[in-house]
Amino acid sequence: MKTVFLINGAPYGDETTFNALRLAGALAKRASNEVRVFLMGDAVNTAHSGQKVPEGYYNLQVMLGKVAKAGTGRVGICGTCMDARGMKTEDLIEGAHRGTLDELADWSEWADKLIVF
Repeated sequence: MKTVFLINGAPYGDETTFNALRLAGALAKRASNEVRVFLMGDAVNTAHSGQKVPEGYYNLQVMLGKVAKAGTGRVGICGTCMDARGMKTEDLIEGAHRGTLDELADWSEWADKLIVF
């Protein structure tokens, strides 16, 4: 199954992004699945490298990195949303790339399922 996760929420503050990445990670582990994650709005901060969270607290950078490193995983970050938040390409975690709305449109046509968080 080919699945795109479109995540809009801030990385921390509630558990929406956490739960989206939990499901994306679980699907990405299965050989029969291809998973892509596209971050928009405040969710782009999820892909910011160098996050330091309190001990025992989940680290979304690590969770997103696992999806990006999965055999079929891909992670796109909205470039317009990055610009609005002063993020540069070099700020992104390994495996994530600056994306475009056209890329998200292509992924949406490619996918069997588009899950929005």
